[in-house]
Amino acid sequence: METPKIFESEYRFCLIMWEHAPIAAAELAKLCLEQLGWKRTTTYTVIKRLGERGILKTENGLVLPLISKEEAQASEIDELVEKKFEGSLPAFVAAFTKRQTLSAGELDQLQSMIDRIRKGDVQ
Repeated sequence: METPKIFESEYRFCLIMWEHAPIAAAELAKLCLEQLGWKRTTTYTVIKRLGERGILKTENGLVLPLISKEEAQASEIDELVEKKFEGSLPAFVAAFTKRQTLSAGELDQLQSMIDRIRKGDVQ
């Protein structure tokens, strides 16, 4: 199943939801007011919209994510690489590293990921 698209304002909402899930819809509305400046009705509209798209569900007044933060991020990266870099991960990495300085620790982390992938451990 393909991960549904989460738009920018929805993603900021989802960050709050993922951090506090499971969370009562009323409490989530309060957090969205504090952190996003949203009215209660806006939050409930977003909850309804994301529920219809299969991103979350409500159960007994609780909001529960159906898609993890990691799944949403991976889907966004897949879309970015496909749209902007013609599906080429090396082209994406080359463009990213031209503008970013990576620390020795970050390079070690990347090398570790590459080593795991080469061994067949994609987790």
